[in-house]
Amino acid sequence: MKALVYSAPGQFAVSETPTPQPRATEVLMRVHACGVCKTDLHIHQGHFFSAFPLIPGHEFAGEVAAVGPEVTRVRPGDRVVADNERQCGYCAYCRRGEPLFCENLYAQGVNAPGGFAEYVLVDERQVYPLDEQVSYLEGALAEPTACAVHGLDVIRPRVGDEVLLFGAGPTGLILAQLLRRSGVSRLVVVDLSAKKLDLAARLAGAEIVQPDPVHPTAHLDRLAADMPAGFDIVIDATGVSKVAAGLPQFARYGGKIVFYGVCPENERIEISPYEVFRRELTILGSFSQALTFDRATRLVNGGAVQVKEMVTHTFPLEGWGDALRMVSDGRESVKIVITP
Repeated sequence: MKALVYSAPGQFAVSETPTPQPRATEVLMRVHACGVCKTDLHIHQGHFFSAFPLIPGHEFAGEVAAVGPEVTRVRPGDRVVADNERQCGYCAYCRRGEPLFCENLYAQGVNAPGGFAEYVLVDERQVYPLDEQVSYLEGALAEPTACAVHGLDVIRPRVGDEVLLFGAGPTGLILAQLLRRSGVSRLVVVDLSAKKLDLAARLAGAEIVQPDPVHPTAHLDRLAADMPAGFDIVIDATGVSKVAAGLPQFARYGGKIVFYGVCPENERIEISPYEVFRRELTILGSFSQALTFDRATRLVNGGAVQVKEMVTHTFPLEGWGDALRMVSDGRESVKIVITP
């Protein structure tokens, strides 16, 4: 099979590799679509908890090509998506019911073979049905939807909360839709891209704010003037440390600050402990997903989360370099999908 193979950070090639064969409870998926995420950029740079050599790609959808002898839930030809993460079940965190922090996490596309390939091997328990009316391109967004579902579980918005969200990338747009469905009374989304803001307005009913490149801080002054008491929830979905550092100024007393985007590992920001103490701010992190894929798949299958319009570009495996440059730039695209 053809696969995108990294021998080391920054070093990749489309290569012929052996097609894996399913054993016991394993399912061989023929990959029709695999989403590109900024996490893939971090992996390209050798960050995150990636392990090389590696076939990346953690947001994949396709059809069942073959199954192991003990598989009972799916059969060849079924349209499916797959959770890319598998927990060990026996480490201290798994035994405490905290699988997100599994010490032996098997994360396909990160430290195990992923979906930037013609075929990918997954365990039967990782597979979920994809409805006929949902395209494979849409199915590839089940994984970021699972991350957004986990984000909502972490944030726990109350009905009537007012929310400020920085970043209208794919996961930000999905989280915005879930926040709106959760009953927040006001949702303001800030992004540099008019295209992404249009989606935030149409899909999530958000008020939109686009920074002026000539006056790059004017929008911050307007937000502060508009909401002098602050927002109940302030979220960074940009992964830009400078944006994350500015969240506390927009939170009300007793508000929540959420780090949802993936900032570079080695960057640091300053936050006043006194401010957190005096204003009783809650600082939250939302990392990846665990045990939310079933809910995410139902949201995508049922159309409760709209993802079709987010896919703006597709590339074959051979176009990975172009896809990588485009996701790094972030201005031309919303969601990029590889179609092996």
